[in-house]
Amino acid sequence: MPATPPKPTKSDLVALSHDLGSEPRQLAILGEGNTSARVSADTFLVKASGSSLGTLTENDLTECRFAPLLALLDATDVSDETVERTLAESRVDPAGKKPSTEAFFHAFLLTIPGINFVGHTHPISVNGILCSPKAELFATCRLFPDEIVCCGPASVFVPYVDPGIMLSRAIRQATQQFITQRKRNPKVILLRNHGLIAIGPSPAAVKATTLMADKTARIFTNAAVLGGPTFITDEDIRRIDTRLDEAYRQRVLQL
Repeated sequence: MPATPPKPTKSDLVALSHDLGSEPRQLAILGEGNTSARVSADTFLVKASGSSLGTLTENDLTECRFAPLLALLDATDVSDETVERTLAESRVDPAGKKPSTEAFFHAFLLTIPGINFVGHTHPISVNGILCSPKAELFATCRLFPDEIVCCGPASVFVPYVDPGIMLSRAIRQATQQFITQRKRNPKVILLRNHGLIAIGPSPAAVKATTLMADKTARIFTNAAVLGGPTFITDEDIRRIDTRLDEAYRQRVLQL
């Protein structure tokens, strides 16, 4: 049996946030993007609204309860005022900072078995494709073996939806459909005209997936300039996805 991963700490999430918010990587600037980590069956940590990934401190993390956020995903006729009130009421510490408005989809994703960390970014490379007619093609096809190892054989694709509660519902629906059809968790969720979500069991997994998605987007765009891209076949994707040596590499990389 695999060892139970250690309980995520604030320092784990701060370190991941700094990795994803490093300016030279061009994954997120200013207050863009957010990160989260499951603390227990009842609560999770999420980046506070308006804070920056690159300069995040432990004081910029808010611990929230899953229950009120998940309940609102199933409610009808939800107003902006209700969203704001629910975000405030979800805080374990009433004096804590306001959690990110996207805490709703973090709450859902962190309830998926095996998912302990979430990193949402707006990479220039990836968004250049997600804002183009080739967005869905980028999500469903694969270019090279390491993309399959780090990002999975396919990604969840979500058409543009208004950020907030509506987007969180769309992410839940698309992700649940992916898991039902493929009998596995996704590693990457791509949001048209918005950005990238990487999910995984560890900070290392979220970081590796995000960086590989960034690399893949750059290769995709370069290949398009040269008349491509040329994709790996479904048979080759299955081969890489089931190779024992690649499975070993995934364990070593904490993917």
